[in-house]
Amino acid sequence: MLIIKTIAKVRKEINKAKSAKKIIGFVPTMGALHRGHISLVKKAKRECDFVAVSIFVNPAQFGPNEDYRKYPRTLQSDKAMLAKEKVDLLFYPSVQEMYPEGFSTFVEENFLSKVMCGRSRPGHFKGVCTVVAKLFNIITPAIAYFGHKDYQQAKILEKMVKDLNFALKITILPTIREKDGLAMSSRNAYLNSEQRKNATCLYSALMLAKLLIEKGERSPEKIINEMKKIIKLTPQVRLDYVIIANAQTLRELKAIEGKALIALAIFIGNTRLIDNLVIDVKK
Repeated sequence: MLIIKTIAKVRKEINKAKSAKKIIGFVPTMGALHRGHISLVKKAKRECDFVAVSIFVNPAQFGPNEDYRKYPRTLQSDKAMLAKEKVDLLFYPSVQEMYPEGFSTFVEENFLSKVMCGRSRPGHFKGVCTVVAKLFNIITPAIAYFGHKDYQQAKILEKMVKDLNFALKITILPTIREKDGLAMSSRNAYLNSEQRKNATCLYSALMLAKLLIEKGERSPEKIINEMKKIIKLTPQVRLDYVIIANAQTLRELKAIEGKALIALAIFIGNTRLIDNLVIDVKK
């Protein structure tokens, strides 16, 4: 596995791979890798001839009071995991490499990013779009892989790719969960044992919503109220938002039909966690 820190050297290796007619697959990450990330890598390995992974904790997507400085950084174990999967190239740039002095150009999506996490974290998706656009321009993949847990992010990046005419496909793969249903996340490492147990309220609330819909309930308000009860009864947990929305537009539904996104975000102590599911509701 090549480990490269500079854009110029990455481009040289990508050009070699493309000259050999290899299909480039790309998995952008912020490191602290877990089985969710590896599921993306495995899919990329199955579909592509040359797989690149990036590890970059992107300061542009963190707010002033967020966890940029303490975000888990586990490079040695990350490298070992990627080497085991026979990844071809790891791009591990510095902040200076990605945002040199005088950097002043940003990419911003202005519809899907205005709700949900975009409302709670102003500027977050501007930072995400900017860094991912840069990474797409550096790696120039045929396919890029993202996880369903970050559903809003993936849909925003799909929109960016379409709107800005990037010549690549976005693939969104299922959320990988622990045995108790908790979605795998690098931020789970922040939780102590009691908080870790309480974090399962996310999955419990989603499963309750799914059950109510399967029983015929079509009122988002009624389902959301039942989900909120689970969150409120869980110690140390504070609700950020819960929404039932159109899975494409991310706008709230007045009645549940078609592909519906059920999404929520909570705080456990200072740790913010998100989860979601999409249900196809027939009339």
